[in-house]
Amino acid sequence: MNQAQIYAHLNAIFDDVFDLDSTEITPETTAKDIEGWDSISHIRLIITVEKKFNIKLSASDVGRLETVGDLATLIQSRTE
Repeated sequence: MNQAQIYAHLNAIFDDVFDLDSTEITPETTAKDIEGWDSISHIRLIITVEKKFNIKLSASDVGRLETVGDLATLIQSRTE
């Protein structure tokens, strides 16, 4: 799966998890950029990502994520 496909799925996931209307996330997007991104929604986001991409992320994987770009890179590495 390439980065464009990953971001297309992530945009839909972010719209759903954070109840947004067509948010365009970028590799530089962080939790500070998304209203309502708190610890509970972060867990929901990770669970939704795991289900959508059929991957498992460890706590240490998640703990190292700082941007959406980091998440996309991790997803790509797990889906190749």
